[in-house]
Amino acid sequence: MKRVLLTIATVVGMGLAATFVAVLVPSIALGTMSEIGTAPGDVITYGSSTSPTGSSGVSGVSGVSGVSGVTGATGVTDSSPIPQCPGSPCVAVSQTTGFQVKVGSTHSITTIKRSGWIVAWTLTLGSPTTSAPAGQISQTTYFDQHEGGPASAGIAVLKPAPHLEYTLVAQSPVEQLLPYFGETVQFPLANSIEVKKGEILALTVPTWAPVLALSNAASHTYGKFTSWRASRPKSGCKVTSTQTAQQSLRSTTQYACLYQSVRLTYSALLISTP
Repeated sequence: MKRVLLTIATVVGMGLAATFVAVLVPSIALGTMSEIGTAPGDVITYGSSTSPTGSSGVSGVSGVSGVSGVTGATGVTDSSPIPQCPGSPCVAVSQTTGFQVKVGSTHSITTIKRSGWIVAWTLTLGSPTTSAPAGQISQTTYFDQHEGGPASAGIAVLKPAPHLEYTLVAQSPVEQLLPYFGETVQFPLANSIEVKKGEILALTVPTWAPVLALSNAASHTYGKFTSWRASRPKSGCKVTSTQTAQQSLRSTTQYACLYQSVRLTYSALLISTP
């Protein structure tokens, strides 16, 4: 089932205003549309992340959509990250704000390359269990009980400061994630977020979110050259059940914790300034 939450969004800035339908328009008069947070080879397929991909679909354009699995001379290898849940262990981001630093040879993957407006953001979500045998609890219930409530997330825009500190300059509303478990979903913004070149696109998780990938669609595990940072002090890198999400605008927080071999499965749609 396709889960692209389409709305009419408004982009306002520099005395200009324009409306457009999110996702469906490759470019508009205001500038170029691009995805922040993706790596070369990523293929974003909206809807169920576990839908059939065809016999050799991970390397072919038609295979990615699960139609025929034909590789094709111009096919692309699908290196999209696959969240761990409901695997064992089921891992999740909890009570923090984080951003991807690099994915393999792709550095500064969440750095805004051109000023413009964020008009929508995307999550690929794992599918934690929601039921369990008698006497046990589901993965979803466990996280709800230990991480402050139901799964939720929003995006944040950070301005770098010295000593691994970042200032929160903008953020989206927080969305409830349970209805979209096991899917890739896009959240258009009713009010676009203006961003400047050099700022960072981050993900804020006030409770928890199944958005940690240890491998990609081709079953290749991420190594130490894939990493992300969290808004935690150096002394709290192993304490993941303490609230450290950065949610106060203009606040400055140190992102001292670097986690390797893991990727956050989020991105955002940017309309850059012409």
